Parts: sequence; C-alpha cells; structure tokens
Amino acid sequence: MSMNRFDLVKECFEKKAVPAERPDALPSHYFGELTFDRAKMKQYLDNATLRKLLDCIDKGKPLDRKTADGVAAGMKEWALENHVTHVTHWFQPLTEGTAEKHDSLIEYDGNGGVIESFDGSALVQQEPDASSFPNGGIRATFEARGYTAWDPTSPVFIQDDTLCIPTVFISYTGEALDYKTPLKRSLKAVSDAALPVVNLFDPSAKKVFAYLGWEQEYFLIDESLYSARPDLMITGRTLFGHNSSKNQQLDDHYFAAIPLRVAEFMRDLEIAGHKLGIPIKTRHNEVAPNQFELAPIYGEANLANDQNQMVMTLMDRIARKHGFVVLLHEKPFEGVNGSGKHNNWSLGTDTGKQLLAPGKDADGNLMFVTFFVNVLAAVQRHNGLLKASIASATNAHRLGGNEAPPAIISAFLGKTMTDVLHKLLELPSGTPIEIAGKKGRNVGLVEIPEIFVDNTDRNRTSPFAFTGNRFEFRAVGSSANCSGALSTLNAAVAEQLLDFKADLDKEMAKGKKRNVAIMDVLKPIIASIIDVVCFDGNGYDEAWRIEAERRGLNVETSVPEMIKEFLSPTSVAMFTRTGVYSIGELQSRNEVKWETYSKKVQIESRVMARMAINHIAPAALEYKTRLLQIANLTKETTGNMDGCRM
Repeated sequence: MSMNRFDLVKECFEKKAVPAERPDALPSHYFGELTFDRAKMKQYLDNATLRKLLDCIDKGKPLDRKTADGVAAGMKEWALENHVTHVTHWFQPLTEGTAEKHDSLIEYDGNGGVIESFDGSALVQQEPDASSFPNGGIRATFEARGYTAWDPTSPVFIQDDTLCIPTVFISYTGEALDYKTPLKRSLKAVSDAALPVVNLFDPSAKKVFAYLGWEQEYFLIDESLYSARPDLMITGRTLFGHNSSKNQQLDDHYFAAIPLRVAEFMRDLEIAGHKLGIPIKTRHNEVAPNQFELAPIYGEANLANDQNQMVMTLMDRIARKHGFVVLLHEKPFEGVNGSGKHNNWSLGTDTGKQLLAPGKDADGNLMFVTFFVNVLAAVQRHNGLLKASIASATNAHRLGGNEAPPAIISAFLGKTMTDVLHKLLELPSGTPIEIAGKKGRNVGLVEIPEIFVDNTDRNRTSPFAFTGNRFEFRAVGSSANCSGALSTLNAAVAEQLLDFKADLDKEMAKGKKRNVAIMDVLKPIIASIIDVVCFDGNGYDEAWRIEAERRGLNVETSVPEMIKEFLSPTSVAMFTRTGVYSIGELQSRNEVKWETYSKKVQIESRVMARMAINHIAPAALEYKTRLLQIANLTKETTGNMDGCRM
C-alpha cells in the first residue's frame, strides 16, 4: 500500500458530501418517467395493440407477432424521445446478478446511411451464449445456444442511453437458466392452487397474486479504505482483521441521524429509483456501524424482485459518485452484524382481498385461517428445502450467529394467533371464528395519543414470522436474488393447497356444509403443526436447537448438506407436480449451487494465502527486524539485553 491506514482515514474525514441531483418537482411528478408503464402504453400504442397487450399482461393471453410489432413501434417512439441509442434484453442468470448485451438501434437505410430501427422480433427474442453462464451441465461450448424472451408483465425501462427489456432466459432445449422463469412458474402454480379455495369464499375472484416487500441491508465503505483491502475487493468481506474497540455494543447506530455524505447518496438513489418506477419508501441506519437499509412499498412478486435487482445495480453505480463502495456480502466484517434481505410475503386476490390478513367477519376469518394454516403446513413439510433455498457460502457466515435467524426454519405466530389455533382445536367444526383486533394502550401522558398495539409481537430470532397480514422470511441473504426463496415458498404453498382442496372435496362429497368440512380438514393439520414448526421462543438459545431436532425439524448447518434437499424425493415430487422445475432443472441448479459454493470458498482461501505471504508476513518480518535493531542498539548502549528479550 502506497499510503498507510492513518492517511486513508484522514482522507475519508476530509471528503465533503456530494449534493444529490434533485429534480425541481415532487416524486409523484417524475415517478416512473423512465419506465414504459400503463400510462405510456396508453399514450404510445393504438387501441387494438393496447388491448391485446393488457390481455397478455392481465389475463395471460398469448401475444401475436403483429401486436409485438405494434408494441415495439410505440416503445421505439418513446425511447427516441428519451435519447435512447441502444437496446438490451435484461435477464437474471444464476450468478445472483443481472446480465445484458447492448445492441445499437441503427440499421442500414438502403441509401448508404442508417436509421433507427426496432421491431417485434428484437423485442420478443434474442440469443445469448448459454454455455457461458452457470448452467449445471445443461449447456456446453459445443451446444451453446440459449434464448431470452420478453416478459410483458415487467415494464421495460431506460438506463442511461439503453432500453432495457426484462426477459426470461432458457436453453435451446427449453430448460430455465435464470431466476425469473421458475419464479413466474411458481406464481402461476400458487395462483392456480389457491384460486379454487378462494372461490369457496369469493366466487368473483379470477386470480391470486403473491406479493413481495423486500428490505435491502447493505454496508457503505469509503472507496479509499476499500481499495486498501484486497480481501474486500476480491471476496466482498475481510478475511483478516481485528475487532474495533467500539462497534455496535452501545446500540447507538440503529435509527441514528444519517451522516450527511450517506444521506446525499440515499437521496440520489431514491430519485433514480423513483424515476424507474421503484417505490422506495424507507431509509435508515442499521445496527452495525456504516450499515444501512432501504425498503420499498410492497408489490407483485415478479415486478418487486426485478426492482430489487435494479436497485442493487443502482446502489453500486451511485455509491461511486459519492466516494463509497456498497458491500452486499452477508458478513463483510467479523464482530458486527451482517446484512440480510427480509422478504415480506403475502397472497391477495384480483378482487382486493388479502388472504393472510384477518377478516372483518366470521367468513373472512375462516378464509384467513384456511390460508394461514396451509402456509404453516407447507413450511413444516419443506422446512429443510426452504433453508436450502437461502443457503450460500456467504449467507452461512450470518445465519445462526445471534444476529440473524438461526439455521432452523420455524414459524413465529404471536400469542393471539397461537391462542386462536388452540381454540379451533377445541371448538365444534362450523363455529364462527373470532379474532381480536388491535388493542389501545395509554402511556399515561395526556399529550401522547393512544397507541394501538398489534396482535403479534416482533420476534427477531424467527426466520419465518407472521407480522399481522403477511409472513416475513428473514433468512434471505442481502446479496441473494429473492426469487430463489420465493419460487420455493410459492411451490410449497401451492402443493399444500392442492392437497387441502382434494381433502376438502372428499369431505364435502359426504354432504358436509362448507364451513364444517373446512374445519374438519384444518383441525388435523393444526394438530400436526402447532407443536412442531410453530415456535415463539428465543431462536438463539441452544435449547431450541435440541428441541427442534426432537420435533423433527431440519437442524443442519453445513451448506453442502443443506443443498442436498433440492434433490430429496419430497422436493423433486413437489417441484415437478407444481411445474416449477423439471428433474433436469433441479439437477442443474443443485450442481450450480455446489459449484458456486466451492468456488467462493476456493477464492477466499487463495486470497487469504496470498495476503498472508505478500502483506502480513513481510510486515511481520519488518517489525521483527526493527525489534532486533532496537535490541542490538540497546546492547551497544547499555552493555546488556535486559528487557529486550523477544
């Protein structure tokens, strides 16, 4: 290093905040201006093209090539007005990042010049080299063809001078090579499985949506300090170091005033996100020093996941402008908290009903309990697989470290819902279900308004917690693509709902009324889960690991062992039944997870060895030489070596 650490720290303190580029308008005026959203569709598409495109988006109807040409023409007009010169198919390969190849819009005009051209074929499909991305053996150099195909349900957006088209990525033989394809399959699976159950209560519902609200944690490091650490630059975390004398032990960083340089970075990030239609809502300091979080308003899961990938890219680019580097590694520093990405997951209908929120009447409560119990049953049945879906070499450093959920998938319900389930086991089937609403609490000060307390507390040690109208999957890592966990969760819930509906049909065929039949099916499920997957206690306690193992939950902590769950008979049966993965796709993804894990560990070991040889050993030898020089000088001066022994 050409500069010592003290000079770098001094340089950091001397840096001034870079003001954010604030538009002269409120966010509501520029929100989504760089996305081809429904407002742009109405402006740039003719009525026939618009109607067919919306049928494709909302009803899943196929899009013919003539309509695709019409959509492309409208997109091109809008893009050129925004000074776009290139187009790319934007996709999510199994690298936990995004990929894109930029093509210019120019084509020969036949007269020696060029024109801007963009048609339906360029919009709908492109052909990247599938063998150059992680594929688990599905593709090879001598059979490299792969395809990207437009996903109309996620709006096209503009990044700099490039029109970005969200796409799926598949092989020549049809296997999924990305995160988006199985996520979309799982969304269809959970909708198809949930809709017949919903229709028992709401016959007008036509579709069920899965919703996602992600909470992105991250560290910001000054780029001067970052560039002085080869381990941070190459692996994303420090491999050598010493705990700071003051880190997070005073609990004074969480929700503290945001430093000015960081605040300007956050403003720039929010503005860029809002222009891209990303509804960033929250920003704050996290627990560890230099750790922060942002979160959006929740949205439809496929779109919300795309937006998370867009934000992760924006964070990296905008941080550099402010002299920072973003660290998304789950555990960049020993001795302080790591970073996660809580996935708030829920289900809702196209008629506006929230399936994981208590209802306003007995009928609504029965529908809520039906879905609530089936989600818990799915988590219990596939708790090992859900853990495998979030397992990685980086996330392994965070889970179970008394800062994040333990490596045991259990569900926190809270006292209200735990009492409801116990009561349902005792009540006669068909009895109307009552669930208490929020309670008021007075703090004893006249000037402070009454506080309304939620039905559930907040158990930070639970990896899968019910929080009033959704489940919060807290074990997902900060660097991960959310769709890995969501695809698994959606598929597991879909399978459970299929089984529930089949059992319900048998009971109703006996002549039982709907409510009685539903409770007769739910009661055995409740009895099987209430004392197994449901746990409201301290997940950090060693006694819980022992108890969880006794209950039959998966307590494995080794990532390679966790990954094996993808190819267990129950996992294969569930994924193939719901159509989320084929056997070949499961085998390939299992291979990719193994390969990624081993390569990351290998890279870290190589970096550690080279740092020890090239940085630490020379410094130690230099220090030892200085001590010897001092000892020799002392001997020459005093004639003895007392106090100079090493």
